[in-house]
Amino acid sequence: MKMRALLNSPTTSFLMEAHDGLSARIVRDAGFAGIWASGLAISTASGVRDVNELSWSQVLGTLEFMTDCVDVPILVDADTGYGNFNNARKFVTRAERLGIGGICLEDKQFPKRNSFIAGGQELCDVDEFCGKLKACKDAQRSDDFCVVARVEALIAGYGMAEALTRAEAYRQAGADAVLIHSKRSSSEEILTFASEWANRAPLVVVPTTYYRTPTQAFREAGISVVIWANHNIRASMRAMQDVTTRIFRNESVADIEDDVVPVAEIFRAYDYAALDRDEERYVPPPRLRTMEES
Repeated sequence: MKMRALLNSPTTSFLMEAHDGLSARIVRDAGFAGIWASGLAISTASGVRDVNELSWSQVLGTLEFMTDCVDVPILVDADTGYGNFNNARKFVTRAERLGIGGICLEDKQFPKRNSFIAGGQELCDVDEFCGKLKACKDAQRSDDFCVVARVEALIAGYGMAEALTRAEAYRQAGADAVLIHSKRSSSEEILTFASEWANRAPLVVVPTTYYRTPTQAFREAGISVVIWANHNIRASMRAMQDVTTRIFRNESVADIEDDVVPVAEIFRAYDYAALDRDEERYVPPPRLRTMEES
């Protein structure tokens, strides 16, 4: 299924976060129909902060490994487009060449700050952001590629009216879907937005802070896509902290073997057996040297 089909499906779809080839493959194998390539997760896995410390070329390097590992559509968290309209459309061109299904652009100033960092969020001018969206749509070559406009008005404290005004402007500028973001622990304002939005375009939500909301509430509100946005990087960080601390403390790995996958699982996940079969097909067997050659 393509990203456009996911966004326009009559039923609610779910995207799971991945940040490298391994996590992408795990997401696919779990059964998810699509992947969210999280800016926070990719930055964290790369050892930098989610404040545009990672360049777009470095992000593309990670995406190349991810697209090599899976065939499900990937929606990329492209922050603010890494600069102005020209940076954003260049990113679209290169992402599309890799087989990426779409990008999500947020209407904040470059360099961006993660939405959950304490402090103010500077929003981009509406007309400027609409121009950026138009540039990205003009740059794409496949009708299946999607550009999602992420509205940060609720995050920045500008209120519901501003969020709806911005979302409509972005829809008219050509956005294929709107992502409405919130950092409240309740989904009340998200569901209010969904009601006011009235399915003018596919709506995407990210329930990182309002995670207690039953999934059925999103279905009943007509939400097109729900993104589980950062849980793999958080899970892997917890697991690595636990295992590393135990090994350091015990100076042994004897008691952690039952808590980690066997090495054979790595070989299975990446189909090492297929490489052995291909070597039999393509690599000639060693030739025995004759006595004269010796």
